[in-house]
Amino acid sequence: MTDTQDTKEHNNRFGLELALGQQQAYQDQYNPALLQPIARSICREHLPLQALPNQQFKGVDIWTGYELSWLDKTGKPCAAIAEFSVPANSPNIIESKSFKYYLNSFNQTRINQTQLEKTLINDLTQAAGQPVGLTVIRLNDYQHPPTCIQGFTCVDDLALANPSYIPSAALLQPIALTTDDSAAPHTKKQQLFSHLLKSNCPVTGQPDWASVWVEVEGAAITPESFLAYIVSYRGHQDFHENCVEQMYCDLWQTLKPSSLWVYARYTRRGGLDINPFRSSHNQIPPSIKGARQ
Repeated sequence: MTDTQDTKEHNNRFGLELALGQQQAYQDQYNPALLQPIARSICREHLPLQALPNQQFKGVDIWTGYELSWLDKTGKPCAAIAEFSVPANSPNIIESKSFKYYLNSFNQTRINQTQLEKTLINDLTQAAGQPVGLTVIRLNDYQHPPTCIQGFTCVDDLALANPSYIPSAALLQPIALTTDDSAAPHTKKQQLFSHLLKSNCPVTGQPDWASVWVEVEGAAITPESFLAYIVSYRGHQDFHENCVEQMYCDLWQTLKPSSLWVYARYTRRGGLDINPFRSSHNQIPPSIKGARQ
């Protein structure tokens, strides 16, 4: 199957207009009709949700828009960075290319910042089907958030035998936890991460690069098998959110942990990054900014 055929199959699966995968001229006047919502129920129909607590995820999709620009009422350009938070339980995801087109439609639109923020929140909330959070930061006020995460082990330098490029939960190999003086097995945490996640956009076929962090409590996997599992996404075509949810489901089914979270931070494309966080408990995603974010 060719890349074009594969992309068309994915477009058909999600009910997308095939034009999203083709070259288009950017519009620079405000146009909310550019947003393309996609039902999460369609994206999740292949996931074993019945194996999850309450058959659902907790978490959020954090989007960072690094190229937000508009004109003030005098016609003077303004520039800022925007962070959007889309709840994981919202009915829809927002297709990323349509999101980029939508944000670019403000480039030559005269609007004050207060009205801009209200408009962004209203349009994106309508598209997602749940309230979307928004923070707009002017460039002079922006500070790169520090990475506040410690104790995680990188698996990228481990040996990788017979790599597969088709995701499979069978690649994950659990290991038994034993009691020691520091903690009982049910309270132990395993913390792993990798910078080697790559998947492919189902709309355009372009590569998506990411780093992924996993924290498991009450269970563990061999680090080598975690590396093999992450690498297996290298030829996979799916949305960022779906990839993370598939990882979460596979880890949960394999390990039956007492708690679990998975967080992938993708490299920005077209000035926009997508960072899905899925967890078994209500919690705020850790502050992570890597070299590619």
